Amino acid sequence: ILSTNIILPAFADIGRQLGVSSRELGLTLSSFFITFALAQLVVGPLADHFGRMRLVLGGLWLFVAGTLVAGLAGSLDMLIAGRVIQALGVCAAAVLARAIARDLFEGQALARALSLTMIATATAPGFSPLLGSLLTTTLGWRAIFVIVGVAAVVIAFLYARGLGETLPPERRTTRSVPQVVGAYWRLIADERFILPGTAVSLLMSGLFASFAAAPAILMSGMGLSSLQAGLYFAVTVFVVFAAGMAAPRLARRVGRRTVAILGLTTAMLAGCLLLVGPSDPGLGWYSLSMASFLWGMGLANPLGTAITMEPFGKQAGLASALFGFMTMGAAAITTWLVSILEYPPVSSLGVIQTSVCFVALTLFVASNQIESRTARS
Repeated sequence: ILSTNIILPAFADIGRQLGVSSRELGLTLSSFFITFALAQLVVGPLADHFGRMRLVLGGLWLFVAGTLVAGLAGSLDMLIAGRVIQALGVCAAAVLARAIARDLFEGQALARALSLTMIATATAPGFSPLLGSLLTTTLGWRAIFVIVGVAAVVIAFLYARGLGETLPPERRTTRSVPQVVGAYWRLIADERFILPGTAVSLLMSGLFASFAAAPAILMSGMGLSSLQAGLYFAVTVFVVFAAGMAAPRLARRVGRRTVAILGLTTAMLAGCLLLVGPSDPGLGWYSLSMASFLWGMGLANPLGTAITMEPFGKQAGLASALFGFMTMGAAAITTWLVSILEYPPVSSLGVIQTSVCFVALTLFVASNQIESRTARS
């Protein structure tokens, strides 16, 4: 996840060295996200058949290879190729983090594990622009790829030594391609999966929309430098951390579904703050909305993910892959909308966050009603 947008602050330097525009460099992001999203659909079934460890370690080493290609790139085509290889590799670790958590835990323990996963997922994009800016200004943009490559090697070592395989052979499944397609279709048709899973995916798309809108709001609108904007997002990460820690504790008191609904409602109200406020707000008003959204997301994401994944322990890899594809697909749509809506950036973000959170809340409430009827019957 750290590798997704860490190169953003380096676009100017990369463009000068490779002789391309920032718009052309946008292909390094879109190619990464498209590859990441599609590759997940393949990784999930493979992990259910071969186990988690082979896919995670193989993916991390493939990511290192892609990092090497990108770090040595002398042209835009080579840089894009490196990013595609990176995405192919890193998607395995990203997808299987949820599957591994489902292998090992259930109930409240699963919610706690997914809270930590969510914190890492949200923290990395928050800190990565700051890290990318510092590395670019001090060591040059190629140092970015050195750092993420070293991080992947360390993670591979720690994973192999500390966790290892979490899916024993007797729990593995073998599916042909038609069977995989059928299994995906059954998940899509299963209300226990598709309703909460879509709700969480839409919620996370609001987070990615805020990252996409940040340069226009913070730098063009408020005059912050790239370093100041990076520091701003680094500080907001602590809101996510606090919410992620609070979510399992609140769930033990009032129930996972109640807390998830509270989180979705808070995130929706955060989007409303941008709509009712000025189109060119000060840092304080924008920060209030941002902190509210992150708090709501931090509550709803891990609990909603646990609710989505828990009924599908026997096909956790498959479910996690489809869940990840839905999230990245929704994120691709909202980040695209940020760039094309003909409104001030703050208004565009407010419309997107309010809309996706309203739909997410509606789907999640419907999921709760179905769950209640099933329990009574």
